[in-house]
Amino acid sequence: MKIKGNVHYVGVNDRTKALFESLWPLPNGVSYNSYLIDDGDTVALVDTVDVSFFEVYLKKIRSIIGDRKINYLIINHMEPDHSGAISLIKQYYPEIVLVGNKKTFDMVEGYYGVAGNRLVVNEGDALNLGHHNLRFYLVPMVHWPETMVTYDETEGILFSGDAFGCFGALNGGCVDRNINTDVYWDEMRRYYSNIVGKYGAPVQKALKKLGGLNITTICPTHGPVWEEQIPKVIDIYDRLSRYEGEEGVVIAYGTMYGNTAELAETIAEELSAQGIKNIIMHDVSHTHHSYILSDIFKYKGLIVGCTTYNTQLYPSMEALLSKIAGRDMKNRIMGYFGSFTWASAAVKKIGEYTEKLKFEVVGDPVEMKQSMSADNYVQAKELAKAMADRLKADRK
Repeated sequence: MKIKGNVHYVGVNDRTKALFESLWPLPNGVSYNSYLIDDGDTVALVDTVDVSFFEVYLKKIRSIIGDRKINYLIINHMEPDHSGAISLIKQYYPEIVLVGNKKTFDMVEGYYGVAGNRLVVNEGDALNLGHHNLRFYLVPMVHWPETMVTYDETEGILFSGDAFGCFGALNGGCVDRNINTDVYWDEMRRYYSNIVGKYGAPVQKALKKLGGLNITTICPTHGPVWEEQIPKVIDIYDRLSRYEGEEGVVIAYGTMYGNTAELAETIAEELSAQGIKNIIMHDVSHTHHSYILSDIFKYKGLIVGCTTYNTQLYPSMEALLSKIAGRDMKNRIMGYFGSFTWASAAVKKIGEYTEKLKFEVVGDPVEMKQSMSADNYVQAKELAKAMADRLKADRK
């Protein structure tokens, strides 16, 4: 598919993989995007695809350039879902010049042992293809240390690697102006929060670095090509990387027999009574954590609670709290509760996590023994009111 001028989309769709990185569900599949710049005498390929799709990938390339050679392969990102076809591309096009930065080639050798022609680029270096002039910008830790982006100064196209990407295969067209993009916005937030979420500061640096470019098109390695929706896409990444949350509360709970769930429901009811409309409830054993993390990135308030399990945290809750802590999130307001039958532990253990998370804690933790009491009911309402009051204090 032609994107603009002599720039073509040659990516592929994966509708069979169940888990991205063997971790994150893909109910709508995922695309691996690659781009071909056919500049007449010079041909450049930007990133490759997952190696298992190489046959259809090669067919797409040859449908554009026939038997002509590819002069350059630009490697913006070395994750194998984008670099996996490097070795085979090298076999079919042995004279191809690999283009990347120093850290790129450390990984090329480590993953694939590929030798041959290479062009090592630094910040701001350019590569002229004839009509297209490409310039390279390093964006380390968005979200690997070798990541860079390629800017086509001729067409105003930013080949952005994993930045501005999202889960979801492409159903027909690849450019936002030709497709319904509604399905991709939540999947962009879920992709960001789970894959890139830890690296808010590097993303902010990258946004500032690229802010002066005249970008007319963004070509990421996953999801749609962005043209009409560029302001919205950049705004989403800006807000997520600043950890800016909307007014609302995510209640994540772990329950075995329903008593802890009853406590969570009481908190939710009081939040609603206090004027909080966005209330998202997740049973941590039922909802995949990738969706819970996505909602935590969206909303400012978080209330977590679980039963004690073998004198420790309920395992699914401990796993969720560990994932939250691993993303270095900021600007969140947190409350918590717990339950036990004979040995109290959940409230204490969640309290220890609050020290790691460094979130602002509101209200008094609620601890329930065995089942809901009249006192627990009052305490749950007070915790909800403390959260609601704190969120409403930020209203402008």
